[in-house]
Amino acid sequence: MSVSGDDAVPGFWGALGLPGLADVHVHFLPPRMLRRVWAHFDEAGPLVGVEWPIRYRWPDAERVAHLQKLGVRAFTALAYAHRPGMAADLNDWTLAFAHATPGCLPSATFYPEPGVTEYVTAALDAGARIFKVHLQVGGFDPLDPSLTPVWGLLADAGVPVVVHAGHAPVAAEYTGASPFAALLARHPRLPAIVAHMGAPDYAEFLAMAEAYERVALDTTMAFTPFFDQFVPFPPELHPRLRELGLGGKVLLGSDFPNIPYEYADQLTGLVRLDLGDDWLRAVCWENFVGRFGDAV
Repeated sequence: MSVSGDDAVPGFWGALGLPGLADVHVHFLPPRMLRRVWAHFDEAGPLVGVEWPIRYRWPDAERVAHLQKLGVRAFTALAYAHRPGMAADLNDWTLAFAHATPGCLPSATFYPEPGVTEYVTAALDAGARIFKVHLQVGGFDPLDPSLTPVWGLLADAGVPVVVHAGHAPVAAEYTGASPFAALLARHPRLPAIVAHMGAPDYAEFLAMAEAYERVALDTTMAFTPFFDQFVPFPPELHPRLRELGLGGKVLLGSDFPNIPYEYADQLTGLVRLDLGDDWLRAVCWENFVGRFGDAV
């Protein structure tokens, strides 16, 4: 079975008996920042070796409407700070966006800097249900001392953080399995969701999800033809992927709108794994509901 274009997406989840989809890795950003992010992707061809045209280069309202048309009933507005002095303002914007947008999970971010504990506390008090940090773009050590109380706050609150911890598409100083493993060793109760399945170090990140009760992974871009040309997921890991998915540890992510293909490609990639309908139901809906049930 393939999901032949976005128009076929409702038929996909309907055939599984689901009420829709829940996507833990969607981006909505302030307009100025979004323009800069898209400009970066426009220039990324030489960096990753292939062109990366943004498929959904639309205004916010059109993108929200498209998610609704697809049947994505729950989604995030992930932002990420790449320098000091921007995270608190990003949080104000993303939290306001979620408040005004049905189906959007209140989302926030942080960066190692003075005052980080205070504005993360403020975001939690304002209802933030998920955070995002990008170790590749941010270029910071997750063990930076200023973040120690923040990881503790998230662990105590049980609020997940989506972490771009893997090397893909381009390695940086603090990407890869080792820095993230060191973080978990210090904060074993941290409710983390590893973006992009931790590509390309899939086995190592699967092992962390197996070892730590609160660690999960998202499917963002993994298993698509576009991603497979760089970092294909090894077939020998499929049995472990299946067990993790059925155990609540794999969640649907898409990177919408910053993808160079249709949203449906992500779902077709999941289907092609041939891990069963129960696995698809868990990944595309049930595992999200298990973490954020009152949000859908």
